[in-house]
Amino acid sequence: MNIRSAITLVLGILIFSFTVASLLIVPFINLLYKLKMLRRNEGKGAKKQSLFDKLHDKKAGTPTGFISFGLLGFLDDYVKIFGKAIPGKMGMWIGLGRGLKMILQVLLAFAVGFFLNQYLGINILHIPLIDKTIYLGLWYIPFAAAIIIFFNNAFNFTDGLDGLASGLLMIYLFAYIILAAGVLDTPLSMFIALWLGALMAFLYFNIWPARVFLGDAGALSFGATIAVIGLLIGNAVALFVIGGIFVIEAISSAVQIFGWKVLKRPILPLAPLHNTFLALGWEEPKIVMRAWIAGVMFAIFGLWLATI
Repeated sequence: MNIRSAITLVLGILIFSFTVASLLIVPFINLLYKLKMLRRNEGKGAKKQSLFDKLHDKKAGTPTGFISFGLLGFLDDYVKIFGKAIPGKMGMWIGLGRGLKMILQVLLAFAVGFFLNQYLGINILHIPLIDKTIYLGLWYIPFAAAIIIFFNNAFNFTDGLDGLASGLLMIYLFAYIILAAGVLDTPLSMFIALWLGALMAFLYFNIWPARVFLGDAGALSFGATIAVIGLLIGNAVALFVIGGIFVIEAISSAVQIFGWKVLKRPILPLAPLHNTFLALGWEEPKIVMRAWIAGVMFAIFGLWLATI
């Protein structure tokens, strides 16, 4: 199959996926409302409501939409929504608990890394600009697991404003569908096209004011999957550039944790970074649109890196 035929096939699949998802998503949202799969008011019952709760509890009552990491996220969503959760500080419901969730993430990430290495034979790291390829051997397994865990959580951190993570994911997938088509990886291109079409239908209802959210089921599975797509293409450096906003959001959370743990004070008004802008008084749609613009530029730069 030549590049032109591959592009025609991929675009057709994308259109088909968008059409089907568009027809099904409204009944699906209505079903979520009927089943009361709704976001909680996380600050409810707290003696003192946190700044985070003040900024986000207006989203309470919006349904949460729901695969290894997806099942983990679904379980976390379930315990949050139906009350079988662990009460956190300031009255926040934290689902499974960070420790247990991280242990499960690590186990799943290593399983995926093992599959990529042992069954698909992937064991290299390519560094652009200097055009150097490093053969990792079995060390590829913890390397891949670390990247999967990082993006799994980075995407989850980013999924805090209406349309933010989903819109950035759409940009990311457009970049990677170009890369996959460029190397004639038709199965991966078809998978991305199916995902992208469905995501665009979802994004229509996820932009401000959102009628439906991803929830942890979507965020955790999506974060892990974008990491795997980057690993399959074989350019981990481009993965971190194209997903630059996800990386920045994760770093901002790490900086805030460092501030609390080491300096005993916050470094940012609120973390992740999008919450800092929200706390400074920026309107939510403005933050999202500007993040999308930055995401487009990161994607262009990442594509350039991947092709030199």
